[in-house]
Amino acid sequence: MTCYRHPDRETYISCSECGRPICTECMTQAPVGQRCPEHSGKAQGARRITTGVRRTAYEGGGAIVTKTLIAINVLVYLAELAQGAGINANSGSIFFHGALDGPDVANGDWWRLFTSMFLHYGPLHLGLNMLALWWFGSVLEAILGRGRYLLVYIVSGLCGSAGALIDNPNAYTVGASGAIFGVLGAFMVIEYQRTGNLFGNAFILIAINLVFGFSVSNIAIGGHIGGLIGGIASVLVLSQFGRGHAAYSRVGAVAIAGVVAIGAASIAIAYLAVG
Repeated sequence: MTCYRHPDRETYISCSECGRPICTECMTQAPVGQRCPEHSGKAQGARRITTGVRRTAYEGGGAIVTKTLIAINVLVYLAELAQGAGINANSGSIFFHGALDGPDVANGDWWRLFTSMFLHYGPLHLGLNMLALWWFGSVLEAILGRGRYLLVYIVSGLCGSAGALIDNPNAYTVGASGAIFGVLGAFMVIEYQRTGNLFGNAFILIAINLVFGFSVSNIAIGGHIGGLIGGIASVLVLSQFGRGHAAYSRVGAVAIAGVVAIGAASIAIAYLAVG
């Protein structure tokens, strides 16, 4: 392990309150175990205040982001029904102006790379994706915090859109599956960082879902793979490619810029795929 505040320092000590690895410089002896600076109970002046503000902005609590994402998906589907789109929601202005397809993206409809992840083909498609988002997204939000989680989710969705266009640029593609596979990819990286085991529970879930995707027709497997790559790459950047830990490392401008760059690259790849 390495100290979450000093990723270049190896340590065998963990905070007894939150479990984060800490070096001797960051350690405060407590009546039971050792504490990290955030849980030491000691005032830390202006630095403590600014750190607290930053952490408040990025820490999760109550899965607010996940609940909001689920609500948006459901409301969009209900809006399509209100337009008379039918139960499969594959018609109407919301669908035709928001679904992902190569020709429209090539003509400049860049927003489809984003809006398509909030559209679904019917209640079964929506229900399964929202159930998976709740199961995995709420946990990842608690691990990464709201800001980092939302960033990983959106970038994974953009990477999923790029993957779908590479796979089949002429088909209409909708769904949150790419972003959800990004969540699973993020889990796999975090699980490896915690346990040193790459082939853990997250890997098994990813493998099962990929096999299912290859076995069933009309599934945008390119979107799944693209989202998976996006989630893995985003968390690797947030953890400084293993020098820190995605859940504990500080949120810096370089890390945020790196994840944003992944999203920008996915948009560029999407345009190359349809150009």
